This record gives sequence, C-alpha cells and structure tokens, in this order.
Amino acid sequence: MGKEVILVTGGSGLVGKGIEMVLETEKLPDEEWIFLSSKDGNLLSESDTERIFSKYQPTMVLHLAAQVGGLFANMKANCDFLRNNMKMNDNILAMSHKFKVKKVVSCLSTCIFPDKTSYPIDETMLHNGPPHDSNFGYSYAKRMIDVMNRGYHEQYGCQFTSVIPCNVYGPHDNFNIEHGHVIPGLIHKAYKAQENGTSFQIWGTGSPLRQFIYSLDLAKLFIWVLRDYKEIEPIILATEEEISIKDVAFKILEAFEFKGEVEFLTDKADGQFKKTASNKKLRSYLPNFNFTPMDTAIRDTVKWF
Repeated sequence: MGKEVILVTGGSGLVGKGIEMVLETEKLPDEEWIFLSSKDGNLLSESDTERIFSKYQPTMVLHLAAQVGGLFANMKANCDFLRNNMKMNDNILAMSHKFKVKKVVSCLSTCIFPDKTSYPIDETMLHNGPPHDSNFGYSYAKRMIDVMNRGYHEQYGCQFTSVIPCNVYGPHDNFNIEHGHVIPGLIHKAYKAQENGTSFQIWGTGSPLRQFIYSLDLAKLFIWVLRDYKEIEPIILATEEEISIKDVAFKILEAFEFKGEVEFLTDKADGQFKKTASNKKLRSYLPNFNFTPMDTAIRDTVKWF
C-alpha cells in the first residue's frame, strides 16, 4: 500500500475547512492531504489544472470547488454559473483520468433536483425533470458531473462518484449578506442588528422548510465516502430534520441573545417551499451516524463568527 495523496479543490471554503478540522483527529498515517485555494491556480484553465495535477500527482481527489451563490446571485447570472462550473468540472475529471487518479468524489447539491417532484427526493430522481428556474445554470452544470462520472466509469472504468449534501453551514462560511446562503446571511444580519440596535429583517415569510447539515458532520461523511463508498451513483448526505427559515432565524437570535424587533419582508421571494431529501441510502450504510444537534452547531458557528 503506497501513500494516498488526496487533493481537495476548493479547500479553503466551508467544507474544505471542515475536513481540515476533522482530520486533526481522523487522519490516517498513509494519507497526505493537499488543500487547494484559488491562489494555487485557476481551475477554469485546463493548463493551470494540468500543472496542479502534475505538481502533486494525486491518487484521490475531493472536488469541492464551484462557482456558487445564493438565490439572487444565481438569478442574475445563470449563463456564467453554467459555463464556469461546466469548464471547471470537465478540467478536474479530465485531468483525474489523465493522471490515473484512483477515486474522485465531487460535490453536488440538493438544489439541483427537479423543481416539480414528489418528496422526499432520492438519488434516483436527479434527472427526472428540469431544475428550478432560479438556478438552472448551476443545476445543469452540477448534474453533468453525475453524467460524466457514469461516462468515465463505463468507458474507462474510472471510480468517479459524487455526494449530494443538503444546505451546509458552519465556521469559515461566506457570511456575505448579498451572496451568502441562508444561515450565514442570517448570522451576519443578526450581528449587525445587535451592533446597531436596529430591527432584524427576514427576507420572505420565513415559512420555507430546509434541511441543514453542520460542516463538521459533512466533513466526516465526505471522508467516509472517499475511503469506503464504492458506488458510482451519488449519495445524499442530509439530516432527517426539516426546519423552517423562521425557526432557524430564531435559533440564531437566541445564540446572539438578541432582544430587538423582528420583521418579515414579505415582498421578497421565498424560493422553493421545500426540498426534502431522503437520507435512506446513507442510513443503510451508516445507521448509527450521529448528527450534531442544530442548537449546538448554530451556537458554535455564531461563536466562530
């Protein structure tokens, strides 16, 4: 058994940092982990990507890098999201094949499933209809990873697979109010409202339901998939718990001990009402995996922020 060199793209982001934190206690002696950030090269460029693979000679790849954004960023730039993510994903998988990488695990997202579907969503339903209009560019680019994984496996025998996490949150997130996701955006808003003594505003009615996964829990599952999951078909990584945006917001306010006024800006878009994803497949492999309770995870994230 030689040494495993594991290359993590998007290694400075939320999930990459989560994996780094988990590896402090769970790293195996024959593993070398390399966390890439945008400083290491531009993954939209084939020659940059090839240079990175040539330099590190990875035996495994965790592909986390993507152009991502919240609802409003996606609505403005669907074509950019489609083209940039397609380019990047193609470069990573092409170089993984060229450099004989043993295994690639790419990161998809539950927001790429068909818009009109029955719930709960499971892994077999990924291509059953068009995604939500608001982020079709990102969604189709991500879906194509699953298609390419199948192609590389059938034609070349490559062990390329993917995971589909629900909404991730935790330390090192993008807390930008305009471009961040739900929880980090709400945390930043709560912090500002607390600092400035203003009211706390929630965009929309707060009624949509979402599943959230703490980045350190997701990191543990990612490491398990890399080491032990043998299928090419994707696997959903999600908790059982569904919670409304409003309830999440109040958990965050509780962590801040916020005493001010709360306003719902009901003229803002709510997005999809729910996107329930089934974790039955995950539970068939790991029936006893314990997720961090949300109150604890939110408190830890607020503390970090």
